[in-house]
Amino acid sequence: MTVGIVMLVHTSLHRAEQVARHWAAAGCPVVIHCDRIVDRQTYQTFVRNLADVDEVSFCKTRYRCEWGTWGIVAASQAASTQLLRTEDKITHVYLASGSCLPLRPVQELVDYLADRPRTDFIESATTEDVPWTVGGLDAERFTLNFPFSWKRRRYFFDRFVELQRKVGYKRKIPAGLVPHMGSQWWCLTRQTLSAILQDPDRGVYDAYFKRVWIPDESYFQTLCRIYSSNVESRSLTLSKFDFQGKPHIFYDDHLQLLRRSDCFVARKIWSKADRLYSAFLTDADGAMKRTEPNPGKIDRIFAKAVDRRTRGRAGLYMQSRLPNEGWENGVTSAPYSVFEGFTELFEDFEPWLTRASGARVHGHLFAKDRVEFANNEDSYAGALYDSAKARDYRPKAFLTNLIWNTRGERQCFQFGPDDNQDVEWMLAKDPNAQISAITGAWAVPLFKTNRNFSDLRAEAARLQKIESQHLDVLRSYYAKARVRIWTMADFVESPMEPLQMIIDEIGPKNLRRLTEVPRMVDLTGFGQFLQNLKNQGMHPHLMGDFPVGDDPVQPKDQPRKPYLVR
Repeated sequence: MTVGIVMLVHTSLHRAEQVARHWAAAGCPVVIHCDRIVDRQTYQTFVRNLADVDEVSFCKTRYRCEWGTWGIVAASQAASTQLLRTEDKITHVYLASGSCLPLRPVQELVDYLADRPRTDFIESATTEDVPWTVGGLDAERFTLNFPFSWKRRRYFFDRFVELQRKVGYKRKIPAGLVPHMGSQWWCLTRQTLSAILQDPDRGVYDAYFKRVWIPDESYFQTLCRIYSSNVESRSLTLSKFDFQGKPHIFYDDHLQLLRRSDCFVARKIWSKADRLYSAFLTDADGAMKRTEPNPGKIDRIFAKAVDRRTRGRAGLYMQSRLPNEGWENGVTSAPYSVFEGFTELFEDFEPWLTRASGARVHGHLFAKDRVEFANNEDSYAGALYDSAKARDYRPKAFLTNLIWNTRGERQCFQFGPDDNQDVEWMLAKDPNAQISAITGAWAVPLFKTNRNFSDLRAEAARLQKIESQHLDVLRSYYAKARVRIWTMADFVESPMEPLQMIIDEIGPKNLRRLTEVPRMVDLTGFGQFLQNLKNQGMHPHLMGDFPVGDDPVQPKDQPRKPYLVR
C-alpha cells in the first residue's frame, strides 16, 4: 500500500524540493506540476536538482495556475493521471502544494489511510451548507459564466456578472450533478480518482467547470459524490483562513501551535520559516505522537485571533486598526460620567464630586478656549494637553484616548451647550457613558452676568437652541448611554435624591448616604429674569416652571450640636 503525492508548485522552489525529498524518502511517489509562470531556466534548474530522486517526476504538461481559474484543476488532473499511470501500487493520492509541510512522519499517514482503504478525504458540502464563503458568490458561481480573471481583469469580471444578472442569464448544470464546495486539498482513493478522470462524460463536466468561478473548490468536491462510496467531508491538510477568506501563513513562532493540531500536513508555511522546516522534516523519533488529526484544538485560538483583528479591543484605536463607523468593539474602554448643568447650578461642584465619589472630576473638557482638566492641569495621561485646537482636530479620538489612558479610574467631566458639540452623538451611543443633564441651567451664568439685556436674550436663544437639539440626540432611538434628564425647576425642588442616585452609580462598591451636599447658587430673582426674557420675545422653556417672585429658598447651614467624648 502506497500513497502518491501530487504537488502544485509555483514559488519557493527550494522549499518544494526539500519537501519532495521528504515525501520520496518515505517511499511515496511524487509528481510535481510547476506553474507555467516559472521561467524555463528556473524550472530546468529545479528539475536537475531533483534528478537524483527516482520517486520524483515532473508533469509533462505545464498549466498557468492562476487563482480562481481552471488551470489549477487542469494541473491536478494532468499530474494525477500521470501518477496513476506510472505507479500501480498507489491506493490513495494526496494533493498538496509547494508551501505544504508534513507535520507527522509520512508512515503515520500511510498507516492511517491503510486502515481506511475505501475512504475519500475531501471537504464537500452543498452551497446551502457552506458557511465559509467570504465576499464571493455561492450558488451563482455555478449558474453564471466567468470568462474573465477576477484578479487580473476585475473590472470586466464585475461588469459581466452584473450584465448576466440584469438579463437573467443562467447556465444549465449538467444532469446528475449537485454542486458541492470545499477545500481544494484532498486525499482520494485510487478508485474514486480514476473514475473521475476516466469518466465518459468528463468532456461535458470539464467544459462546464471551466466557466465556474474558483473551480478547484468545486470540481473534485462535486464529482466525488457521484463515484465515492464513503466520503469523509474533511481535509487532512490544516489550512486556516482569515475573515477576508485569505489563508493564514504559519511562521516560526507557530511551532507549538502546529504540534497541537495533530494534523498530517499544514499550509501555508512561510518559505523562510527555517525552524518549522527543520522541526518537522525530521525522523520518526523526533516527530509527534500518533493520534487522530484534530485541528479543532487550535480553532479556538484562531477564532480569538480573528475576533481581535476584526473587532479589536474596546476603546482602542490606532493607525493599524481604525474600524468603520459602527464596527468598533465598544466606543470607549471603560465607564465614565458626563454632567450637564451641575457646575452652573452648584458652587464648587467638582471638588465636592471628587470627595463624594473618589472619581477624577474634570471641568468642561470640550470648552471653546481650552481643555479643562482636573485640578486645572495643562496636560494629562497619555500626553494629552489642554489645546482646544489639537482636541478639536479629532474630538472623538480625544475622548477615547482619555478613557483608554486612565483605565481603572472613573472619569467625570462637564458638558454644556457652549462646548464643542461634535461628540454628542458619540456620547449618546456609547453604552459606557452615564449622562446626567439639568436642562436650562446654562441660564444661571447669564443671570449672574452684568450685560446688556438684548445681548443676554440673543445668547439665551442661541444656547437654548443648541441644548434643545442636544436633548433630541440624548432621547434618540439610537442612544445607548444611561441618560437622566431633569428640568432645572424639578431638580432645584428636590436635589438630594438625584445626587444620591448619581453617586451610587459612580461608586456602587462604596454605597453610603450623602453627608455633604454642594451649595446651590443663589437663585433669588431668577424667576423674574426668565419672565424678562419672555417679555423681550424669547421663550425659555427648558428650565421648567419658575414662577415670578417664588424664588427657591436656600437651606441654611445648621450649627452642629456639641457632644462629649469620654
